[in-house]
Amino acid sequence: MLVFDKKAELTEYLTQQRQTGKLIGFVPTMGALHQGHLSLIEASLSQTDLTVCSIFVNPTQFNNPQDLEKYPRTLEKDRELLEKAGCQVLFCPGQQEMYPNVSYTNFSFGLLETVMEGYFRPGHFHGVGLVVSKLFHIVQPNLAFFGQKDLQQCRIIEQLAKDLFFNVSVVVVPTMREADGLAMSSRNVRLQPGERKEAAILYKVLQESANRLLAGEGVQEIKKAAERTLTNTTTGVRLEYFCIADGGTLQPVKDVQQHKQLALCVAGYVGEVRLIDNLLLEL
Repeated sequence: MLVFDKKAELTEYLTQQRQTGKLIGFVPTMGALHQGHLSLIEASLSQTDLTVCSIFVNPTQFNNPQDLEKYPRTLEKDRELLEKAGCQVLFCPGQQEMYPNVSYTNFSFGLLETVMEGYFRPGHFHGVGLVVSKLFHIVQPNLAFFGQKDLQQCRIIEQLAKDLFFNVSVVVVPTMREADGLAMSSRNVRLQPGERKEAAILYKVLQESANRLLAGEGVQEIKKAAERTLTNTTTGVRLEYFCIADGGTLQPVKDVQQHKQLALCVAGYVGEVRLIDNLLLEL
């Protein structure tokens, strides 16, 4: 596996590879890799000729400085995992390489960022848009792979690629889960043993809510029931939101008959760790 930390050197190498007709796949990450990330690498390896992974903890997408400080950084372990998985190229730039100057460009994604993560983490998707734009310009991939766990981020990046004419197909890969259903996340390592068990309630509620929707129950009744369960003091969850939304626009729905796909989304704190999850439901 080739490792680059300078964008000019990576760009030169990828230009040479592109000239030979190779299809380039890209998996942008913030490191602390787990099997969920490796499933993105596997998807890229199966669909492209050359897979590039980036590891960069992007400061502009953290609206909580403590969250940025506590974000796990395991570069050596990550390199070993990527090499074992068959990744061909790793790009791990420093902050000066990605942000050599103060950035004045500001991204706004309209209604896509007024709900859920965008509402509770103001400025977050500006930072995502900024760093992904930089990375797309540097790598110029044919396909870019993102995990469904960050569904709103996926929809934001799809819109970004469309609006800015990035010649890249955004591929959304299904969420990888632990045996009890908990979505794999770099943040899970921060959960205490008792909290780790409590965290499984998030996916359980998503599943129960999806079953009730398919059985014909009303959106508001299901939403209230899910919120009651997740705000019960015995669950150990401090709920931020539970939302039943359109799978494309991510706007809250009232009548499921008007939608082809629903997204059931949840976010909350278990201990000091903020977790998110979602489930897509085809109608």
